[in-house]
Amino acid sequence: MSGNMEIGIDVGIYGRLATPENVLGLAQFAEERSYHSVWLADHVVFPATIESKYPYSPTGDFPSPETEPLLEPIATMGVLAGATKSVKIGTSVLVMPYRNPVVLARMLATLDVFSGGRVVLGAGSGWLEEEFTALQTADFAARGAVTDEYLEIFKAVSAGGKVAYEGEHYRFDPVHCYPPSVQQPHPPILIGGISNRALRRVAELGDGWMSVSLDEERIPERLERLGRLCEERGRRLDDLWLCHKLFISIGEEEEGVHGGRKLGTGSVETIIDDIKRFQDYGYRSMIFRYPGADAAEQHRQFDILADKIMPRV
Repeated sequence: MSGNMEIGIDVGIYGRLATPENVLGLAQFAEERSYHSVWLADHVVFPATIESKYPYSPTGDFPSPETEPLLEPIATMGVLAGATKSVKIGTSVLVMPYRNPVVLARMLATLDVFSGGRVVLGAGSGWLEEEFTALQTADFAARGAVTDEYLEIFKAVSAGGKVAYEGEHYRFDPVHCYPPSVQQPHPPILIGGISNRALRRVAELGDGWMSVSLDEERIPERLERLGRLCEERGRRLDDLWLCHKLFISIGEEEEGVHGGRKLGTGSVETIIDDIKRFQDYGYRSMIFRYPGADAAEQHRQFDILADKIMPRV
């Protein structure tokens, strides 16, 4: 069991290893090996032609081979909730505008009830315009404001009882929402994204921040800004759940986007040092995803992480 740092696994809902047996097996493995949590990214379909720039790659290219599997995350969460007993089940991150906000909130509240209060909502506003178009969502250009409203609806519906909402992009007359989520006033909300707009969303609507694909040299400045935004709203940075997601490669160093070693890659000792640096920044959780296509190697890496790294962090 990890000490101060909660360690989770991104079970990988797209890519060559995104088969039901691999994803389900990884979630059950995580529970058996005392990982804190399992996490699911969010795509529903991959458009055949993508011109949108992927914000987390230096080239802007998104790796979505057309013949590799993609599992819808909310449906997958239901399976994982029924197949596990204690591990937290989170999204990293769910694109809020992709789904009707009332349906989404009721699905997540239902999952929280079935799982006994194990759902964590990692939430973002998305980037893939072609996928927004395929899903006939609210206007892509308004996705930031839409995301904020949908988070407010999620909170209201999770609280239960009679709920109504009046927003610029969504409104509904009173409806009954029962049962409420087990976690009250709602399951934890971690806001994904590293832009100024995302940080403001953390301070206004989030219980924490998920700093996906953030270069280490930028972390102090982003945390300082987030702290200021929290203070302006009468909140404390220390009270936020800080979470970071890394790709793991134990035993093989990889080069980062701006040169130097990519965090989460290299020897056991260097990865322990990476995790301890995030601890020093005040982080509570780390999520690791194996980016390769070898199921046996995936298990081997997460075994090493459980055996040799988690007991020391």
